[in-house]
Formats: sequence, structure tokens, C-alpha cells
Amino acid sequence: MKVLVIGGGAREHALCRSLSLDPDVTALHCAPGNAGIAEVAELHPVDQLDGEAVARLATELGAELVVIGPEAPLVAGVADAVRAAGIPAFGPSREAAQLEGSKAFAKDVMAGAGVPTARSYVCTTPEEIDEALDAFGAPYVVKDDGLAAGKGVVVTEDVEQARAHALACDRVVIEEFLDGPEVSLFAITDGVTVLPLRPAQDFKRALDGDEGPNTGGMGAYSPLPWADPKLVDEVMESVLQPTVDELRRRGTPFSGLLYAGLAITSRGVRVIEFNARFGDPETQVVLARLKTPLAGVLLNSANGTLDDQAPLSWSDEAAVTVVVASHNYPETPRTGDPIEGLAEIAEKDAPHAYVLHAGTKRDGDAIVSAGGRVLSVTATGTDLAQARERAYAAVGRIRLDGSQHRTDIARKAAEA
Repeated sequence: MKVLVIGGGAREHALCRSLSLDPDVTALHCAPGNAGIAEVAELHPVDQLDGEAVARLATELGAELVVIGPEAPLVAGVADAVRAAGIPAFGPSREAAQLEGSKAFAKDVMAGAGVPTARSYVCTTPEEIDEALDAFGAPYVVKDDGLAAGKGVVVTEDVEQARAHALACDRVVIEEFLDGPEVSLFAITDGVTVLPLRPAQDFKRALDGDEGPNTGGMGAYSPLPWADPKLVDEVMESVLQPTVDELRRRGTPFSGLLYAGLAITSRGVRVIEFNARFGDPETQVVLARLKTPLAGVLLNSANGTLDDQAPLSWSDEAAVTVVVASHNYPETPRTGDPIEGLAEIAEKDAPHAYVLHAGTKRDGDAIVSAGGRVLSVTATGTDLAQARERAYAAVGRIRLDGSQHRTDIARKAAEA
């Protein structure tokens, strides 16, 4: 099978790494990719938001499956264009991707499906914003209705900060605060059958102890030793299957990756948000534990034949990912700094630890930073403590001027 992956971050590197290890994949392409992905796939320039350009590239390459990584191309309808060209695409249609593209649409779907979530108001005027903030009180949860690359949500005790964020959005969802730990659960679906993956937890705040500003994610781990063993079954029954059924009932069937961001509250599981694609950095740890070859699973989703899929096989090992970010992330990050130490990790830490590239590019013989989140250092081990130790040992070999990373990823779970 010839596979084309669309995107250029660490999530796409994780997908390409897994696909490159799949014996059924005879040729692997990525557009636009990055310096790390270039080691396992052939790179091609493309405007990933241009569906016609992506479909044309897939046709030229003879791709038999196109895997769309990021949310923006999905919301732009790139999967529709690829399917219109007669090529199977892993990822939802433009209409179904509104589950991530619009928080208000997602709330409406959840209401129709009876999915437990936070009470919320959709606001478009200053008066509505003030009423909603007053109704819920602190801590305030304010979400930009549209796509914001993981940084459109503000959770704060400060009403003025909450109001300022709300006023900066065209349309905003203000909702009640959900207490309890957060969990990410991915499921692969073809619009009818739903196949859950293993849960993970990510770390959104920039600094240790969950301090600092919200980011796209600074690390993740799996499994969750503290979670109820019945959690996946419960979420399948109360969240994932009802959502897929409701979207099909509305005439907008969802195929691809359905990502449920969950809060395990004192009143039970509640959905914080849905995403329409693999999450970053959770994908890095979930795929590190998946033993089933990936390409066939994604193709079954794209072809509507997921009911033929054998049960997924998982490693008993734990996985931890630590994100190395550039100077000043998540504000305006500094780019163009050389990255050193990657060869040492490949030599001394493989196969238990490896580096997935996010914001990198090749500059002559050097690899330099080219984004906010630069690398995802991922490691596996017999338990979380060993996986953490291996991940941080590898992080310690990386030399990137001004870089930052959290030192407490998975610490509490490993010590529990």
C-alpha cells in the first residue's frame, strides 16, 4: 500500500513512524513533512489547506490511502477533495469536522446524542458574555468557537481576563468549570463502527505544576494507572458511540479519528471538547503502545469496513513523551536555532527512546528549530517510572539554545 500523510508536526512524525514499521506499506510519502519525517518518508511541498492540490499530489503518487493529520485541512474539506478523486482518505468530511471546527456545533451534537458535558452558553455580544460569566462564576472557562490550534481556551479566576478573551472572539462558548483529572481518549471510526484506542493524559500548561499559559501540549503519558479499568467501556457507551450515531442520523457521518477530551468529575465523566483528528502529544504515546500494524486499521476506517477489523493488540509497556519547546513558546517563539544531540539519542537510547520532530527543518547540514514545539522525546518502559527516566535521559542530550521543557510529565502517576 502506498500512503500519503498530510501535515508536518510531531503527530505526523508519530503516524509516519508507525506506518514505516508496517510491512504492508510499500511506499510512504508526507506533505509537507519536516526534517525528522524525511528519515522515514519521501517529502513533498503542498499547501495542506488546498484540497485540489492535495488530491492532485495523491493522484500523481498513486497513493492508495491519504491520512490527514491536522485539524485545519479537515475543516477546510481536504478529505472531501481526496475522496472525490477516488482515493480513500482517513479523516472526516468538512461538515463532520465541524465537531472540532465549531464548539457550538459540538455542543448541539452532544445535546442531540445525550452526551454528558458542561453546561454552556454561546455568546456573540458583550451583554451575552457578561450574563454568561455572571451565571457560572469563577473559575471561568472561555472557548473561542472556531479553530485556535489548541490555544483558544482560557481558564481563569480573573473575570477581566475571561471577558477580554471572550470579546476578542467572534463567537464564544462560555461554560461551567469541570473539576477532576482530564483524560484523552481516541477512537477510530468509519461512521458506524467505533474502535477505541488506549487513554492518555496530556499536560497543557507551559510550566511545572500546571502553571503558566495554555499551550498545544507539553507532554503526555499512557497508560493511566489511576483510571477506572472500566473507563474505556463507559466512554464508548456514553460518549463515543452515541456521538457517531447522532452525526450519522443528521446526515453528516463521521469517519476518521474521534478524539474525546474528558474530565473525570465528582459527578462522572463529562466531555470537555471533541477533536476531529489525532491529538498532539497524546498520539506519540498511544501509537508507541499499539502493536497492530496501523495502515490496515486506517484503511478500514476510510473504506467503511471497520467491522472487519480484528481486535487491536497493545503492548503492556508504558510510554512517556516530553515536548521540547523553543525560547518564548507559547508566545512568539524564536526559530532558526541549531538542534544538537539527536545522533547521540539514536546511538545511545534507541530503541527505548526516540525523537519525533515537530517544528524542525533542515538548513544545509544542520537541523534547526522552525516552530514553537520543536521535538517530542518519546520513551517506553516496563512502567511509567522507567519510561520517564528514559525520556528525560534523552531530553538531557538535546542542545537547543533557550529551549524549555517541563520536568514533571507523568511524575505523579509514576509515583502513585
